[in-house]
Amino acid sequence: MFTGLIEATGRITAIQQHGQGVRVRVESQQLDWHDVKIGDSIAVNGVCLTAVVLHPQGMEVDVSSETLDCTLFGTYAPGQMVNLEKALLPTTRLGGHFVTGHVDGVGTVERIEQSEEDWQLYVTPPKNLVRYIAPKGSITIDGTSLTVNAWHGQAFRLTIIPHTRASTIIGTYRTGQRVHIEVDIIARYLEQLVRPPSEDTMSAEKLRLWGYEDIRRT
Repeated sequence: MFTGLIEATGRITAIQQHGQGVRVRVESQQLDWHDVKIGDSIAVNGVCLTAVVLHPQGMEVDVSSETLDCTLFGTYAPGQMVNLEKALLPTTRLGGHFVTGHVDGVGTVERIEQSEEDWQLYVTPPKNLVRYIAPKGSITIDGTSLTVNAWHGQAFRLTIIPHTRASTIIGTYRTGQRVHIEVDIIARYLEQLVRPPSEDTMSAEKLRLWGYEDIRRT
């Protein structure tokens, strides 16, 4: 679990085929690596990955074929800048929102309105994610926790303050950039809870899970 508050940026320095997936080396001089252990989870551009090899200023992670299919990692090359965040601790200040590191889809930066202060970023999400994105709600873009300001046609607008531009890779975005999107976990669970069960999926086991006792004929 993460907060969406980016701790550092880094770069992908190597990508090698590894079984059906790839092994990726990520390096950063900004991230404090001293407490990172093999097996720890680190969000790389919002994707929860496991450190399998450690280096003085970096790590190697395995990216499965499934993750390659649903994220942009299959398009990345050495030199790609990435956002980095270590998993939160029980004592961590939750300044962002709960982020799982499980990407829901890929969106496109449609427009950037730049000024000396705030930037306005317009992102078009996949159609299947639209229902989860609410004005003033939280959303994660490449692992960065942001607030949706409003919808403008098919794109939602985000305000990017100078600190966020300077401390994440958002400052490198250009029109047409593809980005990872993770919607608010509360919206996903709420939909599952309120969705009525369909007849073809009804079973005694599901009834027990929902708190109903077995109905037995006497």
